[in-house]
Parts: sequence; C-alpha cells; structure tokens
Amino acid sequence: MSTVIEIDRLSKSYVVPVRGAGVRASIVSLVKRKTRTVEAVKEISLSVETGEVVGFLGPNGAGKTTTMRILTCYLPADSGAAQVAGYDTFTEPVEVRRRIGYLPESAPVYAELGIVEYLQFVAEIRGIPKSEREGRIAKAIERTALGPMIHKDIGQLSKGYRQRVGLAATLIHDPEVLVLDEPTTGLDPNQIIEIRQLIREIGREKTVILSTHILPEVEATCDRVLIINQGKIVASGTPAELTRAAEGKVVCRVGFRAEPAMVEPALRAAPGIEEILPLDTGTNGTCRYEISSKEQDVAERVFHLAVGNGWVLNELHTERLSLEQVFTQLTLGDK
Repeated sequence: MSTVIEIDRLSKSYVVPVRGAGVRASIVSLVKRKTRTVEAVKEISLSVETGEVVGFLGPNGAGKTTTMRILTCYLPADSGAAQVAGYDTFTEPVEVRRRIGYLPESAPVYAELGIVEYLQFVAEIRGIPKSEREGRIAKAIERTALGPMIHKDIGQLSKGYRQRVGLAATLIHDPEVLVLDEPTTGLDPNQIIEIRQLIREIGREKTVILSTHILPEVEATCDRVLIINQGKIVASGTPAELTRAAEGKVVCRVGFRAEPAMVEPALRAAPGIEEILPLDTGTNGTCRYEISSKEQDVAERVFHLAVGNGWVLNELHTERLSLEQVFTQLTLGDK
C-alpha cells in the first residue's frame, strides 16, 4: 500500500479571550482585553495508507477537529506540513480538495432543496462537467441508499437521511480520501447502525478518516486507531494491538467506605500501582477508583492496604483491559 496522507510535526495554536467571573470583570473586559494562547495541536505526525479506515479518537477538545480542518484546507497550520496524495494542504489546496471529501459534524445541507437539486448544486461548485453530473449524482445516491427518499426535500428527511445526503455530497467528485468528523452525532441508535454500515461499505473503495470520541464507532468501523490527547498523538494501532499492548496489566476496580482525602494519597504511594482513575469520590465518606498495575496480585495488595488503614471495602474485583479502558488510561489516567 502507498501512503495517501502524511502529516509531519503539525502545530496549531489559538489566542482566546480570558473572561473573569462577575459583573465587574465583564465590564473591565470590554475595555481591557486579556487573552491566553491555547495549543490545540502540538507537533503531531501521522500517516495513513491507501484503503485504510482510520479512527481518529480523542476526548472533546483533544485536537481532532483542528487537525481535520488543517488536513482539509479549511485552516492553516502554524508550523509543520500536511500532504494528501502528495499535495501540500497549504501550497496546493486546490489539488488537495479535488482528492478529499470532507463531512463536518453538522452536514452543510440546504433544507429547502430537494436531494437531486442539492447534489446538482454541489456538482456544479465542484466543477464537474455537465456531461458527467447526472452519472455522478446517480452513483452517489446509489452508494448512500437515498433512492427511496429521492423525491423529498432535505428538510423533510430524518437526521440520519440528512447525514446520508451529506455523505453523498462528499462522494460526488469521487475523492480518494473521505474525512468524516463525528458522523453519528445526534442520531438515534438505528440511524447510527445504518451510518456505520455505510461507512464500512465506503471504506472498501476509499481511504477514510473517522474523527470521533465514541469508542463503539471505532471498534465497529475502523482498521486502525490513532488516539489524540491534549494535542498529541498518544497511541496508534489496531484495536486488538492497543489492548494487547496493555496485556500484562491488571485493572482493579475498588470501592471504600473511607475519606477520599486519606485513600487517594495512600493508593498513589503504594508499591506496584501505576495508574489511578477516580470513579466516584462522594461526599458521604465513600470513594471508588480504577487502578491498573503490572503486578498480578494488585487486588491482594489493595485488600491489605485497606485492612491496615481500617477502611471498609465495598467493592474489589479485577478484569482484563478493554479498548475503552486503554483509551481512558491514555487520556485521563496518570501517565
């Protein structure tokens, strides 16, 4: 396989206003503006091969959408480079746009237009010759299974079908690469299943990057996963590879009837415990944590720690790491 997307040490920062609390601070901010710089993407590098369906996974605010906007020529990077099919997104945006189809989180469709009318409009602005438009539109409608709705205006469609119209529009110029940003946001469970199936089918013919924070989406549709957190790529591999890489670690879920202010420092100081994720630190004298360790007897160690400190154990069990837990450790757990 050949490399179709190449990103090298890409960075992007934003200057955002700092707003204080209260009426006085709001008034002061009108005449004296304070700002701070936020690093959305920090020197990330990645590559995608032809024919891959890659999940770009991360929590909200991790840098997914910023990266997608740079890749699709909607936003310039501060530094670094991004190429699609050998063309630079900054110096050759026209060539990149010919080879990429981008579906943002909210599909940019016009409710007052019919499906065919809208796709004709997209084909025209894409510069597709008149002699080819009818065939391209028919193929896009067939690929996205829009046939039963073809005589309706877009405003009459369910959100799932509007998303299909958005997908049809991204396919109209037959791009090599599809970039889909949170494609199932706001859909009901049946619509989600349908869109995931559609993405899998499109992935047989196209390279697809699927930006999402929904783990089942990745497991259901993707060949490979890239995990981004706080603007940096923190993991890459198939879902199976990521969970295998964490094998040997034991995850222990534990609950105590004890004050969190006493429990958490003791857990962090305990030998063999690598990562601690608070699950519930209630105000009623109870607390729950997810602990990971390479020590197979971590549950026994936690038990003895509780006994030694006089804490009541409400819960104690171990389990194998899932992709969800790998993701949680990489994006929320202690590094």
